[in-house]
Amino acid sequence: MIDDVEVAVAAARAGAEVVRDGYGRELARVDKGAGDFATAADIAAERAVLGVIRAERPADAVLGEESGRHGAKDSPRQWLVDPLCGTLNYAAGSMLVAVNVALRDGPAAVADPFTGEVFCTDGATAWRRDGVGTPLRPTSETALVDVNLDPPFPSAPGFRATGLLAHPAFAARFRPRVVSTTLALAWVAAGRRAAYVTDGGDLSGSVHFAAGIALCRAAGCVVTGVDGEPLGPRARGLVAAADAGTHSLLMSMIRGRP
Repeated sequence: MIDDVEVAVAAARAGAEVVRDGYGRELARVDKGAGDFATAADIAAERAVLGVIRAERPADAVLGEESGRHGAKDSPRQWLVDPLCGTLNYAAGSMLVAVNVALRDGPAAVADPFTGEVFCTDGATAWRRDGVGTPLRPTSETALVDVNLDPPFPSAPGFRATGLLAHPAFAARFRPRVVSTTLALAWVAAGRRAAYVTDGGDLSGSVHFAAGIALCRAAGCVVTGVDGEPLGPRARGLVAAADAGTHSLLMSMIRGRP
């Protein structure tokens, strides 16, 4: 039997193959309301991910973005699956997407369908699956901060992402990047971004964010809500920073201090 890390990696790769094969094709869409939708690639990729998990861990429960809950309700183990994070990007012909697979409070994998990279964690350490297992080493040297500007904005007026971008100290220290995929969390863990910021509610158990959060934590990043609270029911949104200094600086801006 393969271990949970290998299950996560195999499932993420299976989903990534479907996403890559569907790119550039005219795909049917399923309307989710409020301007959101899934494509046939989202649905097929989730089916591929679930196929791997069912084959290797048939007793486990699964929560998929597109198909909901599967498996025994009383299972102590649950997989969180986002088969195509960045659907709007994908449908518009942009390759900024990710496939996210995470065992709740355990191993996780994030696959980039277009570079072929897979970032994974066993819950204690994080690395890039590249034949040698290169460790993920966060750093703020790039000074690049990805900020998600997608609505809704539940923390307004206390926190507005646009306000963070307009803060004089932000412009003096960082360079903003606007992204709509949680692949950005893998980039923070890998040292390609100094931080990632998004508004929202409790994201700790979200199919969109679970895998990226697991990577960041295992890599040694500082991860909290935009309110500075530890992730969980009391926290709002997400700030994942490469180091404590970057996190502290961003939090001072979010709280309105010069």
